[in-house]
Amino acid sequence: MEPFYRTIIGVARTLFFAEGLKFTISGSEHLPASGGAVIAINHTGYMDFTYAGIPVRDVKRYVRFMAKKEVFDNKISGPMMRTMRHIPVDRSAGADSYRAAVDALRGGELVGVFPEATISRSFELKAFKSGAARMAIEAGVPIIPMVIWGSQRVWTKGYPKRLGRTNTPISIAVGAPIAAVEPADELTATVHTTMETMLHSLQEGYEHPAGAFWVPARLGGGAPTLEQANRLDAEEAQAKAARRAAAAGDGA
Repeated sequence: MEPFYRTIIGVARTLFFAEGLKFTISGSEHLPASGGAVIAINHTGYMDFTYAGIPVRDVKRYVRFMAKKEVFDNKISGPMMRTMRHIPVDRSAGADSYRAAVDALRGGELVGVFPEATISRSFELKAFKSGAARMAIEAGVPIIPMVIWGSQRVWTKGYPKRLGRTNTPISIAVGAPIAAVEPADELTATVHTTMETMLHSLQEGYEHPAGAFWVPARLGGGAPTLEQANRLDAEEAQAKAARRAAAAGDGA
């Protein structure tokens, strides 16, 4: 029993009800009732981590999400994240984050990971980092693939949040466990292929208005292609690096 985590979930569900969100969930029977596992989730919107926890409650468990350190540094969200035992990711000290995740997995926890590392502007699956596979292999636990579709309509990168009553349909699918076998690169490729197939399957049952910003170009939408989105990400990263360098120079 985790009263604080459970309370936060209750608050989130109240918000979802107020927004009129319509969830369709399939495959929750693939989630283990006990023992560690990596939950690998696609990333199209800022609310993905809140939605990803919904199927897990079917087996009365909680997910320890890996989240960037800045969220833990915030005076409001930081204490909440630590109380719920989420795992901070400090890119300047990645080994510590990795070790904490492996320890949690070995301790029987479900660890939520976004293998794309950042929101996909194209709403297609970006290339995956190998961290999820390496953690699963070292801890000796399976990877549970999970895909979410529709969350980008609520709040995503580059667009205003829509947290009012939108009645947005959101589909979530949980796949069968994938055994964590070496090498990590091949396991990562397997997880990516599996999740891409699952995502396309979810999209088949979802209405996609032509030209809508949240619809992938592949489906006739206004989102950038994966290649275009990757270029935008690279340009954004370069701009951030330039700003950091300028700030460091000013402080010298």
